Amino acid sequence: MGTIQLEGMEFFAFHGCFKEEQIIGTKFILDLEVESDTNVAEVSDRLQDTVDYAGIYRKVKHEMGMKSHLLEHVARRIVESIRSAYPSIVYISLKIAKNNPPLGGKIHQVCYKTRWKK
Repeated sequence: MGTIQLEGMEFFAFHGCFKEEQIIGTKFILDLEVESDTNVAEVSDRLQDTVDYAGIYRKVKHEMGMKSHLLEHVARRIVESIRSAYPSIVYISLKIAKNNPPLGGKIHQVCYKTRWKK
């Protein structure tokens, strides 16, 4: 088994419950970890024998481009999209951080983290 991590992915997106969030947008930072059997790729040195992290990034980018009210909903879509494209994945951990959330005070970010295991 091996782990692939995509850390610090940055997106400007329009997720949030407040109307202003869906108009003005804000920066989001995502950390993603996936685990799969990498034994074949370790020997073959072929991209098709492993999980393509560029493909995963494209999936995340696509889902981040679709407005949602809740981070939980965005996370679910990302996890389902990755699972569908890469059935060899047995574990996914995803953290989404929203910078400067409109909570009426100074706060750097609010985060949602989810894990999925086969």
